[in-house]
Amino acid sequence: MIWRKPAAPETSIADITLLLEGTYPFVRGGVSSWVHQIISGLPQYRFSLIFLGGDRSHYGEQQYQLPENVIHLECHYLMDPLVESKPKARKGNRAAFDTQRKLHSQLRNKAPVPKGVFSDIFQSLGRKGGISKEDFLHSEESWKVIDESYNKYCTDPSFIDYFWTIKIMHGPLFRIAEIARNIPPTRAVHAVSTGYAGLMGAMLKETRGIPYILTEHGIYTKERKIDLSQADWIKDVTDKVSTNLNDDLGYIRKLWIRFFESLGRMSYQMADPIISLYIGNQQRQLADGAEPALTQIVPNGIDPSRFEGALAARPDEVPMVMGLVGRVVPIKDIKTFIRAMRAVYEVIPNVEGWIVGPEEEDPVYVKECRELVSSLGLENCVKFLGFQNVNDILPKLGLMVLTSISEALPLVILEANAAGLPCLATDVGACRELIEGGTVKDRRLGSSGAVVPIADPEATARAATRLLLDKQHWQTASAAGLARVKQYYTLESMYDSYRNIYDTALSAENRED
Repeated sequence: MIWRKPAAPETSIADITLLLEGTYPFVRGGVSSWVHQIISGLPQYRFSLIFLGGDRSHYGEQQYQLPENVIHLECHYLMDPLVESKPKARKGNRAAFDTQRKLHSQLRNKAPVPKGVFSDIFQSLGRKGGISKEDFLHSEESWKVIDESYNKYCTDPSFIDYFWTIKIMHGPLFRIAEIARNIPPTRAVHAVSTGYAGLMGAMLKETRGIPYILTEHGIYTKERKIDLSQADWIKDVTDKVSTNLNDDLGYIRKLWIRFFESLGRMSYQMADPIISLYIGNQQRQLADGAEPALTQIVPNGIDPSRFEGALAARPDEVPMVMGLVGRVVPIKDIKTFIRAMRAVYEVIPNVEGWIVGPEEEDPVYVKECRELVSSLGLENCVKFLGFQNVNDILPKLGLMVLTSISEALPLVILEANAAGLPCLATDVGACRELIEGGTVKDRRLGSSGAVVPIADPEATARAATRLLLDKQHWQTASAAGLARVKQYYTLESMYDSYRNIYDTALSAENRED
């Protein structure tokens, strides 16, 4: 699907093309909200959007109305089958496949890819005379590369499994190369993840000299590793004498993980700047190969004035209500919240726990959570409220609670702080920085709540009980959170950072316009 706003020729060149994998404008969530904020908050730039999806059946209606400064949207689905011509015997370009061998060797050794190799690979991918899709699928040279790699490196799977994994794994790269070649005129590209979007950014930087900006909310390769470690579409040959999780992973599963790690390293090698939301993820990027001088941190922000009404509506007494605002899905670990509520209830009989968030994504998990509430006798204590206006909810809560097992920089903590509400969160993502402060100066503001280990209902209950019953402690935490969000996490400071980043990219000498 391609949509383009009718425009005069002089305004048909995008300033920034956003490369969006599996997010905006079709999927709601933190990254999509951030994308919408960036486009809406920086109206002086013309944006073009390239959406990359997996299986097209996983995406429904568009969830966001595109702001006026979006001039182009096109959508591609990488799982769509490749259009194949009738197979016929072919030799393949030996020199092009030799360059592919060099690339694989560099990636296998986790070494930077030489510039000439990068350029040759990207220029030849999907082209006649380079490595065309047909050559990749049917040529003698392609067969030799796969056969060599299998005999040299592969351990447990059969050649058939290995062969088809390589074919399936590399298929989307030809589509990415084609999309990159046909991308509408743009002065800079901005990928919001590594993966396929990041690879496209690297291709455009290398082949067309377009400035390439990368922002990671979570760490894409880390998230793919978690997904692939649990994926049931990959069948492992079980190693009975393995001693840890990594050893338990079969060769094909590890091959997929290395593939996405390689895409990440290529993204890091070509992007400038490489942006993360907080210190922890910046450290992860450095460990994965990002050049320190190219990395920087730009935290998410909110508009504190949006929550002035919620702040003014707070009652004098602390409501005995613990709120968890988020989707009812396993990654939010709702069950730990429910178990913690049981322990808090023993100390504060009039306490309530409100679970505020959509329940459509994982009905089985929702059912399990509701059954847990019943089994613990908390039917009158824990309420499932579904999606609600957060401004209406915040004044009614005495404590915001996040029991997630994974987060990046959760906006809900910033929103709660702006409404004067202390937060209790697990030690994941940027939660500790948000609650305790990220720098020495920031930490002087004090703690805006408590940080607890993941999956620990007892620790969660102890911290929650103290915050709810100790009014002075609660007020100190409330003041610290309000000061922190106003000083370090405003939308305006985020816009200033990206305005500077975009202006720097657009003033680059090798821009395309």
